[in-house]
Amino acid sequence: MQPDYSDAPQNQILCVDMKSFYASIELVKRNIHPLKGYLAVIGDKKRKGSVVLAASAALKKKYGIKTAHRLYQIPDREEIILAEANMGLYLEISMKITEIFNSYLPLEAIHIYSIDEAWLKLNGSQKKYGDPFELAVKIKEEIWNKYGLPCSMGIGPNMFMAKVAMDNEGKKSGLCRWDYTDIPEKLWPLNLSDCWGIGSRTEKKLNKIGVYTVGELAQLPLEYLENKFGIIGNQLYYHAWGIDYSEVEGHFDDRKKAVGRGITLYSDYTCLEEIKTVIFNLAEEVSKRVRQNNLKGKTVSLALGYSKSENKKGFSRQLSLEKRTDLTRDIYQAAVVILNKHYQGEKVRKISLYLTKFTDSDYQQLNLFENDLKRSEINQLRDRLASKMGKDVLYYARNLEKGNIKERIENTIGGHHK
Repeated sequence: MQPDYSDAPQNQILCVDMKSFYASIELVKRNIHPLKGYLAVIGDKKRKGSVVLAASAALKKKYGIKTAHRLYQIPDREEIILAEANMGLYLEISMKITEIFNSYLPLEAIHIYSIDEAWLKLNGSQKKYGDPFELAVKIKEEIWNKYGLPCSMGIGPNMFMAKVAMDNEGKKSGLCRWDYTDIPEKLWPLNLSDCWGIGSRTEKKLNKIGVYTVGELAQLPLEYLENKFGIIGNQLYYHAWGIDYSEVEGHFDDRKKAVGRGITLYSDYTCLEEIKTVIFNLAEEVSKRVRQNNLKGKTVSLALGYSKSENKKGFSRQLSLEKRTDLTRDIYQAAVVILNKHYQGEKVRKISLYLTKFTDSDYQQLNLFENDLKRSEINQLRDRLASKMGKDVLYYARNLEKGNIKERIENTIGGHHK
């Protein structure tokens, strides 16, 4: 039974995807056309097993090298350029592209999906910029003229249709527009793997019942899909008919929900003191970020990921403090309490530390027995000195102990070089 489209969203949603973003930036930096150069962005060029973070469009087409391949899989060819990741630059360019979006639209009409992808709600822009298709062309041309970077675009009546249009037609044509009348001709012939929102597990389950295309999925009753897949079944049904009630969330509320940092270690850690040293390094970074955002947090979360040689994955636990804090000492001590309670000597490969439940830092809960205000002032002084004279002007002695990763934390973003 066909759903009622009279209640379906009738928006003008633009989905923008920067084409091979990291690789394109590196090619432009070298004065090479981003669609013609052969370049792979690598996490660490010194490690043969390092992951390919991005491959240029030409490299994908000619050599079949894609994201998640390994360095050793890239052919030894003179025309192929290997670039080590520069995450700071990529984030900077991403912010500048967001500024372009914001020059045409308010922040509440912009939903940043990832560093290289966004949804824009173009409703109401017609009076100033004309047809939404014309506005999309303006944005596309400005990104190219300012930064020399190509992008793919899709316009649809909702977020799902815009995304699927961009993925399946916009990546070939550069810009396309789908509406509900295009569903039988453009959406239904797609394989399930080509439809955003359908993961490999769900695809396999659908394949087992003889469903391979979106059109075949649309023929299944809503009740059947809900009984078999639960709430996901409801989404599958409506997406198969091109309907999506999701709203563009926008970015009008920038208060942080959590501040944290995680690190994948270069080798397995089993020494308790070395693990504590890494946690201390993370606590120092988290506390610095919290102070930069003028916040104090109450809940500390610690997560340990174990080595592949272990039979278990690890754990994630949290502990609430008596008072909110922005101090390295408090965050570290709470994390150690969690560690001592749940860690039993396993080989550790990943450690993550977070602080949540924030209030503004001008809130001060008094403690009759400890001078936390003085400690906070000392930490803020350290921050100012580090900003003016370099991050190594003052540091804790623990940062000299075996197992410390202070330098890695300070010089990487997302595990890759800044």
